[in-house]
Amino acid sequence: MPATPPSKPAARRRAATRPESGPGLGDGPLYLGLQRSLARSLAERRWPPGSALPSETRLAAEHRVSIGTVRKAIDALVAGGMLVRRQGRGTFVASHTPDRLLFHFFHVVARDAPAASPRELPSTRLLSFRHARAGAGVAEALAIAPAARVLRVENLLHLQGRAVLFDEITVAAARFPRLDRARLERREGTIYGLYESDYGIDVVRSTERLSAVACPARIARLLGLAPGDPVLRIRRVAYGWGDRPVEHRVSWVDTRTHEYLSDLWKRGPDPRG
Repeated sequence: MPATPPSKPAARRRAATRPESGPGLGDGPLYLGLQRSLARSLAERRWPPGSALPSETRLAAEHRVSIGTVRKAIDALVAGGMLVRRQGRGTFVASHTPDRLLFHFFHVVARDAPAASPRELPSTRLLSFRHARAGAGVAEALAIAPAARVLRVENLLHLQGRAVLFDEITVAAARFPRLDRARLERREGTIYGLYESDYGIDVVRSTERLSAVACPARIARLLGLAPGDPVLRIRRVAYGWGDRPVEHRVSWVDTRTHEYLSDLWKRGPDPRG
């Protein structure tokens, strides 16, 4: 008498208990291996910024892992700001929209403003653009040779109609060919958006060091302060995929009416729904 085939529920239960294979995902928890694999695909622009990721079902089948493993890997990339979930539409590769700038890379807000209140996008005035040679500290931060050619940008940022921040931005000239003052002034969005759209360089994270310092005289004049007045100095290195340094930035912040807000688990609303 032929054996009775197992019922579908029983077959599903056995399938759920089988170990996942996840070929090519390396040792350790599978979701971490999948997270690394997806990050490599993002770095290689398999899915360009703003594009939709394949469905979780398709990714699970492709990598021979469970839906739960896919979900954990995607959750980690969403938490890191590399992917964005849009209700009812799916998961998308993050791009440098003004909204993303506000919630992931810009932390200066009006003093005592509620953390949940809408943040103000600063207006930017380009003060200078020039070619220079990297000093030792900047060269180390950007992982380039000492005295390598760099581009230096100075911006004055306004919030609530007054100058609040002065930025000194330095990038390796070799990574940004034909970048000039006119190109910076013509850009439609943020400077990180320019890196992304014109050079294929995605800023995915940054490190920042904060200090209270006396304001240098030239910067004090721009911010309406007296030389030596206290300001917040922020030294930032922005990184692309593979932890490759993209930009060195020093920001000087007038904290009379504004302050630095770090809301690590906050995720800004997606205006596109």
